[in-house]
Amino acid sequence: MKLGNLSFNKYWIGLVAGSFVAVAGCATETAKKPEPTSRSSGAAAAPSTVRAPVEKPVVSSNPASPGSSLDALRQGKTAADGPMKSIYFAFDSYVLTADSRAVLKANAGWLKANPSSMVEIEGHCDERGTTEYNLALGAKRARAAMDYLVTLGVNPARIRTTSYGEELPSCRESTEACYLDNRRARFVEIRPRASS
Repeated sequence: MKLGNLSFNKYWIGLVAGSFVAVAGCATETAKKPEPTSRSSGAAAAPSTVRAPVEKPVVSSNPASPGSSLDALRQGKTAADGPMKSIYFAFDSYVLTADSRAVLKANAGWLKANPSSMVEIEGHCDERGTTEYNLALGAKRARAAMDYLVTLGVNPARIRTTSYGEELPSCRESTEACYLDNRRARFVEIRPRASS
């Protein structure tokens, strides 16, 4: 009878040891603490067991161009117009106005006079609307400006577009004048790289 108990005990010991090894083998990765984000409010990062609020994305398939709104933000500066001027839009619209067309004609003239330069057109919106909607509207604004430049004879290979939606406002007040200033397409010159 002792012989039967001994094999029974070996069975349970082997089963428990095997289970322990299997469970310990699965938990080889330790929980990672989320990277702290730089926020102006100074809020601490959320613990790893609680999901942090999702940051609003900036949609761009291209790295920030020197002189872009994103580049200026990273440097703690305000984005300034270069040789090409911004155009402005009505609320919830990407339709070009007569004033916008006049500015685009001048921008096209500058691009034709500077054939080695390219342009990035940034689409921006005011803070009203969802993030997703404003990113799409900003893309439509940038595309409308690009399409008009192409009709004026600018090679589309020299133009790229991006949308920042409401993410990079030029004015942060909740006033109509500020909203108008934020509903824009901004033109950033992309200079050719110096060859070595």
